[in-house]
Amino acid sequence: MILVSSCLAGLEVRYNGSHSLNKEIYKLVEKNKAITICPELLGGLSTPREPAEIVGGNGEDVLDGIAKVIEKSGKDVTELYIKGAYATLERAKEINATIVLLKENSPSCGCSTIYNGDFSGKKIVGMGVTSALLKRNGLQVISEEQLTKDYY
Repeated sequence: MILVSSCLAGLEVRYNGSHSLNKEIYKLVEKNKAITICPELLGGLSTPREPAEIVGGNGEDVLDGIAKVIEKSGKDVTELYIKGAYATLERAKEINATIVLLKENSPSCGCSTIYNGDFSGKKIVGMGVTSALLKRNGLQVISEEQLTKDYY
């Protein structure tokens, strides 16, 4: 079974209430080959919500207590992102996920790039909090940008 970011399946759960529909991912869900998940909602955040970025590092650093996840207004939401990451890990284990397909650039789900933490739109190499936790636990994590026909 594949676990996928809800926004990639067309669910309007992104910070601004939108989605990032990927038609191939939507088809995987429609064919019951994938299950949707949103780590940020699992962590207790709402839709819509204020944009957030990792400040002081990446998702690995957040898990290690070095960096924080901060909303644009300055509110620290680190604990909610960590809570959502652990809930996603539990769900992946429950369904015996063979792969987890997450939204690139997100402070939760980014697999190889995230925003740099100053809300300027600039990106850096790094993983989001959920991606980092899942990879630490041996799960295969890819983004929609790495999706190939091999997966569907």
